[in-house]
Amino acid sequence: MTPTRVSHCRTTMGITIRKAIKADEPALSRICLLTGDAGASADTSHDYGELIGLVYAVPYVKLPTTWGFVMVDDATDEVVGYILGSKDTRAYEKYAAEHWWPALVEKYPPALATRPADAHYMRLFANVPTAPEACIAFAGAHLHINILMAYQGQGWGRKLILTAIEYLKGENILGGGVWLGMDPRNVKARAFYERLGFKQIEGADENYMGIKFGVE
Repeated sequence: MTPTRVSHCRTTMGITIRKAIKADEPALSRICLLTGDAGASADTSHDYGELIGLVYAVPYVKLPTTWGFVMVDDATDEVVGYILGSKDTRAYEKYAAEHWWPALVEKYPPALATRPADAHYMRLFANVPTAPEACIAFAGAHLHINILMAYQGQGWGRKLILTAIEYLKGENILGGGVWLGMDPRNVKARAFYERLGFKQIEGADENYMGIKFGVE
């Protein structure tokens, strides 16, 4: 797939795509929660709504090796979508294991949880899995992408992916590509990635997909 030229700060149809910053943390956490159930809202499943974002969104504006872009609704100045990731997954995992997860283990002991979804994430903090070797062999970079429901189906997911690829192509990424993991229940997401040229990663679970830069 050859990406079209997409500026790192672009405005079209009332939406601006810009680089993610630390001040976006509350919005990233909210979007992660509102898309955290296979693309639907997970809000009613949690008493601690911040937990999902502490795994899949917030660290990507706080830890080394990370990058990200957000969609901003120009009418409200609200962040309504994001694409986030790490340029070096193994370095990210190592730093998080030493500096990110331990504080969360201390802050959120599983004994606090009264809902299964909260207990799941509280236990996860103590045993976050590392990426499969097959994914690292494919590419050193990984990503997460989420867009609020009201802004889906309008081409913004594609624009975020193209923006990320344009950026990562200049970052000397190991393997010259990027990969992601997805919830197997989210069949719409799989179809979306396939249309953009993502392929299942050989040797990894079927829910990992990746794309090489400049490859159809």
